[in-house]
Amino acid sequence: MPGTAHQECDRLRENRTRMQPGRAIPGARRRHFHYNLALFDSGITGRKSFMNAVLFALAFCVGIFISVQAAVNSQLAHALHANSVVAALISFSVGTVVLGIAAFARGGVGESLALIGQQPLWKLTGGMLGAAFVFGTVFLAPRIGLLNLVVLVIAGQLLMSMAIDNFGLVQMAVRKVSAIRMAGALVVVAGVTLTLFGDRIVAALGR
Repeated sequence: MPGTAHQECDRLRENRTRMQPGRAIPGARRRHFHYNLALFDSGITGRKSFMNAVLFALAFCVGIFISVQAAVNSQLAHALHANSVVAALISFSVGTVVLGIAAFARGGVGESLALIGQQPLWKLTGGMLGAAFVFGTVFLAPRIGLLNLVVLVIAGQLLMSMAIDNFGLVQMAVRKVSAIRMAGALVVVAGVTLTLFGDRIVAALGR
């Protein structure tokens, strides 16, 4: 929201707090004030809803990228005599170049790098975990199938994300998992089970 809109909204809220119960305010002016304040409140809510929708769409796109990345890296490894480690290294190297360009374009690289020495070692393990993820997708995709790989990755991400949110692990903010969200997670787990073993279950029931 532009700065002027923020200032106007603050002014309206301040005026509302200054209203005393016994103070006479013309009806038309009072209605106009509440109408303007409602417009600002609805505008803020609308912008937040729009931004949340955009962020959810981006998260969905990230999921698409993960599947495509696993397939591409698997084909790269196949072309390199099934060398999964080299394929993962090439994938990370290309990603490093892209992120390096983005970081220098944004600026502030020197200031950020100067703070690395002040960080605990566990905060630097993200790259190691990322390398394990890329290697795991390259190694597993041709062996268990892309669909099985992706649904198991989703199940692992879901369960670990719930634990991190609910207990505030890794110094993340605590966001308690409600019963309805727990039920949603169980539905996802059931979907994963059907994806992995659905054909076998149907075949067994058909005997």
